[in-house]
Order: sequence, then C-alpha cells, then structure tokens
Amino acid sequence: MRLALLALLGLAACNTQSSAPAVASDTAAPAIPLDTMKEAVRTLSSDAFEGRAPGTPGEQKTLDYLVQQFQKAGLQPGNNGSWFQDVPLVAITAKNVSPLSFTGGAQPMALRYGPEFVAGTYRVTPRIDVKDSPVVFVGYGINAPEKGWNDYAGLDVKGKTVVILVNDPDWQTAEARGEFNGRAMTYYGRWTYKYEEAARQGAAAAIIVHQTEPAAYGWNVVQSSWTGEQQVADAANGHADQSAAIGWIQLDKAKALFASAGQDFDKLAAAAKVKGFKAVPLGNVKASVSFDNTIRRHASKNVIGILPGAKRPDEYVLYTAHWDHLGRCEAAADGDDICNGAIDNATGTAALIALAQANKAAGAPDRSLLFMAVTAEESGLLGSKYYGDNPVFPHARTVGGVNMDALNMTPPARNVIVVGKGKSGLETYLDRALAQQGRTASNEPNPEKGFYYRSDHFMLAKHGVPMLYFDAGDDLIEGGTAAGKAAAQEYEKNRYHGPKDEFDPNWNWAGVEKDLQIYYAVGRMLAMTTDWPNWNQGDEFRAVRDESRAGAR
Repeated sequence: MRLALLALLGLAACNTQSSAPAVASDTAAPAIPLDTMKEAVRTLSSDAFEGRAPGTPGEQKTLDYLVQQFQKAGLQPGNNGSWFQDVPLVAITAKNVSPLSFTGGAQPMALRYGPEFVAGTYRVTPRIDVKDSPVVFVGYGINAPEKGWNDYAGLDVKGKTVVILVNDPDWQTAEARGEFNGRAMTYYGRWTYKYEEAARQGAAAAIIVHQTEPAAYGWNVVQSSWTGEQQVADAANGHADQSAAIGWIQLDKAKALFASAGQDFDKLAAAAKVKGFKAVPLGNVKASVSFDNTIRRHASKNVIGILPGAKRPDEYVLYTAHWDHLGRCEAAADGDDICNGAIDNATGTAALIALAQANKAAGAPDRSLLFMAVTAEESGLLGSKYYGDNPVFPHARTVGGVNMDALNMTPPARNVIVVGKGKSGLETYLDRALAQQGRTASNEPNPEKGFYYRSDHFMLAKHGVPMLYFDAGDDLIEGGTAAGKAAAQEYEKNRYHGPKDEFDPNWNWAGVEKDLQIYYAVGRMLAMTTDWPNWNQGDEFRAVRDESRAGAR
C-alpha cells in the first residue's frame, strides 16, 4: 500500500503552535521492508540474546546488532558522533529472602517468597532487614492535594509497613470520568506511584495487594518480573530515602492477614474508595522480612540514530522503542528460563530498523528523524527517563514522536487502539493516515490498565514533548472484536512477561505491516510539515510544553 503524503499533509492547524502551510517534497511512502522486520525480531528474541537484560552479555549483543542495522539502514550516530547514551544503573539481586512474616494477630503467618509474596528494594545496600514493623492499611495510598484526597492524613507511618490497594479508588466506574478519571487509570493508580508516596511518607516497607483486574495482569507476571536481578537508576544517595522493602502479596494472603487482625478486607477495601477514608492500623500485627543483595553498577545504553533533515535539521521527530526485556526469569514447566521478549519488545525495536530503512529510501525529510532504542523500560522506564532528564536534542526543538511497544501479531483490523486518546494534536495526523487505509482510531477497551503510564512515551510527555502511542486494533476484519479480545487475552495469559513470548515462524504479519505503514506516515508527515502539534487545552502536559516552546521562540 502506498500512502499519498501530499493528501495526508492537508492538515488542520488545530492544536498547533504554527498554522504555516505544510508542504511535502515527496508524495508517497516506499514499501515497508517487512523481511527486515521479521529477521530483526527473530534475531533479537533468539536464545542467544538471553532475553536482552540490561548489563548482561545479551545487552552487548543487542547493542552490536542495533548499531549494525542502523548503519545498514543509512542512519548516522545520534549523540555527538556516538550511537550511545550511557544510562547509569545499579543491578540488585535479592538473595536469601526470608518469609514475609506477620505476628501479633490471631494466627501468625509466614508467606513464601515467589508463590505468595515478592519483595525487593530500591536501596543500594547489601542487606535489608525489616523487623517487627507495625502494619497499617492505607487504602489506595494516594496523596493528591489538588483533589482533596489524602490516605495518609493525620498518620505517621515512619518505620511502619503500609499495605496498599492497586489502581485508583474509582477504577470500577464504568466510564472514564470521576474523581480519578473513573475507569481510566491515572498515575496515582500505578504501582510505581504507590511506592514513591510510601517513601515520601517514611514507610519502612510498602506492600501492594495483588488483584488481577485492577493490576492488569496475573500473579505469574508479578512473580516473573519481581524475582531475579532488578535494575534501578544509580543515585548519589543510593536511594536511602526509599522504603527499605517494597513488594506484592497475593489477594488471599491479604484477606487472611486482615482476618487475623480482626478486620474484613472486603469492607475496608470498599471504604477506601470513599473520600475521607482514614487509614486503619491492623491491631498489634507486625511485619518482618529480610534479604541480602548482590549489587552491580553498570552503564547501560540508549541507542540513538539520526536521519538529518534536509531543510530544518534542528527540528526533530522521534521514534522510540525499548530494546530490553527480562533476561532469565522464572522457568516455565518445561524448564525454559529465558524471557525472550519477542512481542515485548523485539517487535518495536525491529520496527525502528524497518522504519529507518524506509525513510532513508524515501530521501531525507525536511526535519530530522530520530530513532531511539531505550534501555530498562521493564525496570520502570529508566532509559527513557534518563533521556528525558538529559536530552541529547532539546525538548523544545522536538516536534513530537511515536512510541512502539509490543506490536501484536494479529490479522488486519478495522481500527487501532489509541492509548490516552484525545490528548494531543498528533491524533490529527494519525486520523489522516488511518483514513487512507479505511481504518479508525478507537479508545482503549481497558483504560483501567493504565497503559499510558507504562511505556516510554510517558517520560517524554512529562517534559512536554507530544507523544503518540497506539496498539494494534481489536476489531479484526475476520472475527471482529471477539477475535481481537481473545487474541489479547491469550497473549497476556500465556506469554506476556514469560518464557513463551518467543518468535513464531507461522505468525501472520499482515496486521503488523498495515500498522507499520501508519507509523511511517505519521512520522513522515510530522517531518514534512512546519506545524508544531501541541497537547490539547487542559491536558496535564500542556503547560510544560507551552513554557518550553515559548522559551524556544
């Protein structure tokens, strides 16, 4: 399929900082090199790359391969003559993890590490020892002054263990509106926020209760993601200001814990949904857990390639994808312990290569195109956060970008799913590209999963850079939404963050090929226009973008 860029570039100037006419010097997209895409996914997800964990031999193989492929595609090194941006990390592996014990209740409890609880730490220290820490249930663990909501109001949790619910208080609301945007998760609902706030409050330990629906994944994902080596950003204070222990417990164990303290978990969880909820100490119950840490400092790498613009090379359009995955992880029943990350995210990384090749074949656009493969997304978006805090190219001169994370191998769909639909003027470009394929943009069917805060675009958006993130459609041409939902559920249940996310030579690539054409068109249009798309009025990122662009002008 060939997309006529001249037609696509007839864009309305709404939500832009410039209404200058858009002009294209080329009229159509070249064919997307699907064979390049297939070979890159197969290579990056092979056992030889050992799951592409940062700081392992798998990282070095990934870096070597990406540089080779970026060079072959015709890109230039994107960081002052280097392909790399160093990202200082610390790898922490918990060893000799004790049971998570609770004493002082009707029944003492000792939870098993792995099947019943997981724990780790952000602190860079050889030993963690939380002993006889009073336990407090803090509901959703949210402190949102702008909403008049504070689950920690009047509470001193210094030295205590807080038990927290995942997601937002109104996550079961049918619509995306309410105190915390209803069904659509806000950042207050993310587990990362829960630990951040617990640390600000001085908690010794922070434990989240796992519930599959509001967490958006089963316990198998928690266990595989939280065991083994964990990456944190290096910091001068060794993260001494963070809680000593953070982790998750199974829902049934949380209910048993509350019952042992004379409390009803379900009643307290319901009460926590109402503004004004007061935290509840669990009687005389005290928590203890300890473990040793092996510590390894290393510099992981973001990989940056650039296709310089022909007319305005100091204006930048960004494609991002994370190259990392989990490395060796909890073994499957057959003993396979390599989390290959074929879908997540060898596909997105391979798309960078394929799109670079396609854009080079089309000739240099007016603006520069950046292709950035970032590290440590699986550890909390650490690579993109580092770039956001230490940009190689000024955010004020970055027009916008597209993030690619886990391209689903489903047959062609009538739509795409826009994560965070309605946030920015970039959707005008997306809609024009989709129209050429007779497709539409849809809202997320599961906004409670909080995908907007779970991939690398978020760390650019926080600095004001308009970023678009969309997934493969769920309304399949053959089978409709029922088939799309079944495919998504099968992947999440059987392969996501597990050893079976592997390359399959029998994949149907027709849907991915159409999506790649959309990624190409959106990026190319941005690189050929003079417009500066912005976040929509009232969006959480609008103010920082306005300030950034005002400074640039």
